[in-house]
Amino acid sequence: MTDASATPLDHEEHYDPVGGKIGMWLFLFSETLLFGALFLAYAAYLSMYRWEFESGSSELNKLIGAVNTLILLTSSLTMALAIAALERGRKSLALGLSAGTLLFAGAFLVIKAFEWAAKFQHHIYPRSEEMLARPPGEQIFYGLYFIMTGLHALHVVLGGIVILYAMARVARGLIRPERMVFLENVGLYWHMVDMVWILLFPLFYLIS
Repeated sequence: MTDASATPLDHEEHYDPVGGKIGMWLFLFSETLLFGALFLAYAAYLSMYRWEFESGSSELNKLIGAVNTLILLTSSLTMALAIAALERGRKSLALGLSAGTLLFAGAFLVIKAFEWAAKFQHHIYPRSEEMLARPPGEQIFYGLYFIMTGLHALHVVLGGIVILYAMARVARGLIRPERMVFLENVGLYWHMVDMVWILLFPLFYLIS
């Protein structure tokens, strides 16, 4: 017998917060393995080409790297505050803070794009004539730089898309204080993205 008092939101898809969190932690573990393998490769090559890595690092703009680090750290704060706001039933504030996270993500990507563009203008990219004329260690350094920062930027883009999707669900009432696991998982993913950059920043920008 159908409950006449039921609302459309009561007939949503099956909600399994425990399973959702376990699935998210398994996904984050797989991401850790992916980036962990790249960090191990970096460490191995750093031990072989210490001076060449330092030379390559000296050509990166430390101020730009620091600004992007600050941007991502602030985006983690706004993401955490958005989750906390929704837990207290403040949907408008949660949407505003999530939008702020998206703006910070966009700013990070724009700055990174300008940084990459400057390198390409100076013909500093894998397989370019300028790069092939450099010592093998510097070639490896920049190869890892473009692979790892490029992979990280892809994760930022995907994170932005997922945050936008979560915002749409919050606006429709599908994510609300008693059904928070999706937004919490989005927050976990975003914090992972930020943590990866916190490791990339010193490895590429601060070793010189």
